[in-house]
Amino acid sequence: MIENKASMGVDQAEPEDLVSRRVSCDGERATVRYVGLVPPTEGLWLGVEWDNPERGKHDGSHEGVQYFTCRHPKGGSFVRPAKVRLGVDYLTAVRQTYQIDTEAVMSKDISVLGKIKDRGYESLPSALLSRCEVNGPGADGEIRKTTPYVQWLDMSRSLLSCWEDVSAITQQLDELERLQLINNRLRLPSDVSAHCQAFCSLRVLVLNCCDLTWPQILECAPMWPQLEDLSVQENNVTELQRPEGVLRCLKSLDVSCNQLVQHSVLTLAALPRLEQLNLSRTGLSDIRFDDAAPGSQTAMFSTLMKLTLDGNNISEWCVVDELAKLPSLAHFSCRGNQLVSSDGNPKTVNQLLIAKLGQLVFLNNTKILHKERRGAELDYIKMFGLEWLKAGGRSQPSAQFISQHPRYLSLIDEYGAPEEGELKKPKPFALKNQLLKITFVFPDHADRKPIEKKVLASMVVQKVKGLLYRLLKVPAADLKLTYTSPKMLGTEFEIDSDLKTLQFYSIEDGDQVLVRWS
Repeated sequence: MIENKASMGVDQAEPEDLVSRRVSCDGERATVRYVGLVPPTEGLWLGVEWDNPERGKHDGSHEGVQYFTCRHPKGGSFVRPAKVRLGVDYLTAVRQTYQIDTEAVMSKDISVLGKIKDRGYESLPSALLSRCEVNGPGADGEIRKTTPYVQWLDMSRSLLSCWEDVSAITQQLDELERLQLINNRLRLPSDVSAHCQAFCSLRVLVLNCCDLTWPQILECAPMWPQLEDLSVQENNVTELQRPEGVLRCLKSLDVSCNQLVQHSVLTLAALPRLEQLNLSRTGLSDIRFDDAAPGSQTAMFSTLMKLTLDGNNISEWCVVDELAKLPSLAHFSCRGNQLVSSDGNPKTVNQLLIAKLGQLVFLNNTKILHKERRGAELDYIKMFGLEWLKAGGRSQPSAQFISQHPRYLSLIDEYGAPEEGELKKPKPFALKNQLLKITFVFPDHADRKPIEKKVLASMVVQKVKGLLYRLLKVPAADLKLTYTSPKMLGTEFEIDSDLKTLQFYSIEDGDQVLVRWS
């Protein structure tokens, strides 16, 4: 069998054994789809479908003859057998990676090199074989004898062809708990039940960039009965289906960077122990828990404590009110969405998130201090106090107000109702309200005197830099701006986007802008 040969070239394999094999060629990996002649040329050709379709030239046809098919119209090529490699078996990859006579500085796992020298490979706790072109297990039983204590195995970007190849390796690693198979193309097993024992201790599985659909993942899931952490970033996951009888131990699921059908997300509520869910960059704009009224708790995702929604299209605050229905949510991240506040200030957005999500302990991976929560909730009361009064106030606010502000009444119970005189009333638009008196200072150039200017709060940073170019004759691209406020002495805030307005950064009348250049 090809799998049992330590280092494989095509000249060592029978042509009929090559179809569906994984190969590498000039640093790119592919799957062999055809072996044979391609007239009018002479000699043997391999028809390959590249993992990276940009590497290909056609769809598997030549001069009108279809020799094989590709999913991408330009994902295929014909290559000579001498140009490809079939990889090496597991133990050969281990020996090449952890050479016992290699200097410690050259070892991938310096912390265990001393033990390896004393006891061979038996003491290896991890086998990090990414890009080592592993193609199979090697001789029967040798893995169990040679690396019996491996707990963490990384075979990312390998030349394994199918789950049977993976199983033939892992069934000899009784201690294996963590398996990484990033960027592989594995055919599904013909009999999933035959491989359960091979992954019986597995707790963490990483299958990022493996071209998998959600039904394929569920089809394989019975092989991983004890799995607690599954990552399937950047696959072909679109519409999620309810996991029936599988993944019952799963605590953490990462499906980020897949374009999901958003209503299908609720099917994941069937995972009874799910504590962490990453839905970043999945195109989500809405999520609804229709089983619960505003201000009450949903029966879905009862164990979910951490939710990550970075880089999505969420723009409506009602979505945040829906998330407030999650009974155990303590960690929430939603950076890079389209939520905005009436004043256009991102700091106000964070305040609103804190006020609306009463159980939150961490926002965007930062712990919420007691004083921050108190300040956010008091400001929230004032910010929407006029709406509250118009909606009925102390008597009985309208159902519409309660649906838009489910926590408002409980916050009033905690802090007291707002007095009309302290409510935040929007300033009428007038030019004088929009003009800011700014002092530009030059901390790295003591010879330059501060410059005081009146500018519009709506002016973008790019135009501010244009103004400074005219004053200083320093190219705008070389200018770096920060600002300080008399309200927060000793703190310097970065101005890091040329396309944002001064108002976006909460720059106020009387603030100083610090100007530096290289």
